[in-house]
Amino acid sequence: MLMHQGLKLEVRASTAAIEEVSILGDNWRSTSTPYITPRAAGDTDAWTAETANRGGQQLVEVVAIVPPEAVARALALQPGTEAVVRRRVMLEDGAPVEITDSYYPMALAAGTQLAEHRKIRGGAPTLLASLGLHTRHVSEEVEARGATPQEAELLNLEPGTPVLTLLRTTMAADDQPVEASLMVMKGPRRLRYEMEVE
Repeated sequence: MLMHQGLKLEVRASTAAIEEVSILGDNWRSTSTPYITPRAAGDTDAWTAETANRGGQQLVEVVAIVPPEAVARALALQPGTEAVVRRRVMLEDGAPVEITDSYYPMALAAGTQLAEHRKIRGGAPTLLASLGLHTRHVSEEVEARGATPQEAELLNLEPGTPVLTLLRTTMAADDQPVEASLMVMKGPRRLRYEMEVE
């Protein structure tokens, strides 16, 4: 569980030998922090900052769909319940390096910019904060697997090429799930978690 300015971030990893590992600590920092923190007025988005202004993104679509089982579970949705998904392809030096699908409960997204096919100034965390939904708990699940044919096409890979996936669930007060983002990343890619031990 990663702690950052009152936020909790739980990291889970799975392998054939270890089903689940929870890392606990009081002073964690993570490369995910900019992506769950509202941006100040005039700040560039987190992806552009991470890629030293060499990054960009394509908003592929914004639609209401029944999400994958893992996402529905993360958002505490009943089976068959739709959510709004914002599908993006993340670019670095013009090349696709990551697919990011961010899902939002329909009751939360309806009537907001989350459901509109346009970029959100300051990103979703900034919009959610403006709606009174401040991030309090974040859970991340990391998995390595082969790319599906659709993922391979979007990332310019051969089907089955190893990719890293990250399912990040963001919760507000009272553990209310407000966002579940499923990322598929081509290599090389590194996620960094750092802890201070007193």
